[in-house]
Amino acid sequence: MICTYITELVEYSIRNGLVPESDRIYTVNRLIELFGLEEYICPDEVPSPRDLHLILEDMISEALDRGILKSDTTASKDLFDTKIMGLLTPPPSVVISKFSELYENDPKEATDWYYSFSKATNYIRTDRIAKDVKWLSSTRYGDMDITINLSKPEKDPRDIAAAGKAKSTSYPKCLLCPENEGYAGTLSHPARQNHRIIPITLDGDRYYLQYSPYVYYNEHCIILNRDHIPMVINRSTFKKLLGFVEQFPHYTAGSNADLPIVGGSILSHDHFQGGCYEFPMARAEYKYTFSIPGYEELTSGVINWPMSVIRLQGDNIDRICDCAEMILSKWKGYTDEEAFIFSETEGIPHNAITPIARKNRSGRFELDLVLRNNITTDEHPLGVYHPHSKYHHIKKENIGLIEVMGLAILPARLKTEMNILEDALSENKDIKSIEVISKHAGWVDEWKENYDLSSRRKISEALKEEIGKTFALILECAGVFKNDDDFGKFIKRLG
Repeated sequence: MICTYITELVEYSIRNGLVPESDRIYTVNRLIELFGLEEYICPDEVPSPRDLHLILEDMISEALDRGILKSDTTASKDLFDTKIMGLLTPPPSVVISKFSELYENDPKEATDWYYSFSKATNYIRTDRIAKDVKWLSSTRYGDMDITINLSKPEKDPRDIAAAGKAKSTSYPKCLLCPENEGYAGTLSHPARQNHRIIPITLDGDRYYLQYSPYVYYNEHCIILNRDHIPMVINRSTFKKLLGFVEQFPHYTAGSNADLPIVGGSILSHDHFQGGCYEFPMARAEYKYTFSIPGYEELTSGVINWPMSVIRLQGDNIDRICDCAEMILSKWKGYTDEEAFIFSETEGIPHNAITPIARKNRSGRFELDLVLRNNITTDEHPLGVYHPHSKYHHIKKENIGLIEVMGLAILPARLKTEMNILEDALSENKDIKSIEVISKHAGWVDEWKENYDLSSRRKISEALKEEIGKTFALILECAGVFKNDDDFGKFIKRLG
């Protein structure tokens, strides 16, 4: 059967533009070598097209049976099927040339092709992404996007044990380094033979464009610095984000803050995130506007959002960046003890900004500056402006860029817990007595009388609606200003 699978895969690669017809025999021979075949018998009939993951699953089974692949853990299988796809993925020069050619005609045409390419190579594993649970939830701030992330595979204890025995290496230095392109991977570092990145220039510095393999939203991209240098938010950051959306006006781009707790999971490598997606924050209207002395030509204001956000709109990138830099400087040094905002304690800085850039529907540049603070206390050891403990049954992880913009990334455990909750509510069981969902009991008691829970469908809808409302409350926790008066005191400092 392996000959059939090889034929299927080569047909798939030609059909999806990974391999030209002229390279058919060459590609077949590379796969023959990988599987150690002494002969290859081409099937009489070309098999009907199948999803890529099904072909790869069959090839993995063959590799296990033949002893080519020694372990059946997810990590081992991922390393092997990525090696297979690496044989079919064009070299970087070909991918860059194709992207550049398309970009000259239309930036969107270029990213459309690049996104499809990244899925065709299985760098983006669409079969896993499809497992994610997604819905819209209505809140007083507008609809929020809610997702339960199921696409990241869980660590297998066998892989953890094997990785612990393996020789450690500092190459690549992190998951974002350009050196990941084409890297074979290890049990503790994913293979990337099928990964290709696109060079771009932002504010005179060299960056690369790639997609996230986990795509939390449409065309979820990462813009990474060529060099392994720490993240920092400054004027150049604003210039780079606005410069990116100038080059790709159909995309949004943002950066996590540059401090722990309110920053991203990888602060050691300068990078941004973006994509072709309208986040709930982008739909938020101004709650009120104000004029900033010296920047009267900009539209400035606070938006109707659970976090503390100043939005700047204008036509000149440099003027927006000048204003944003001034706001950043004022915020970094801002303290209001009554509002429990401290710029620093014992020499440790606390104030930071999460910036997000886009072009709005009228074609103006738009920069959202989300004010952040990472101070901790005995009552809130994970952060005062962090999901509070009463919401940890839903989410206790940090609020990063994507969630700041209104897309919740909730832990995989919630899918199982929500199913068990549905059973308990439909059968009128005592939630407190069921260990895995007992932490949700008080939360359910707060709202269950407000709904008709006479069917599983209605119970499911109620759970989703309340999870969305809770996510909005979690974002409120992360908002540094709890009322307009406190926010107003800071705004008066601007200019």
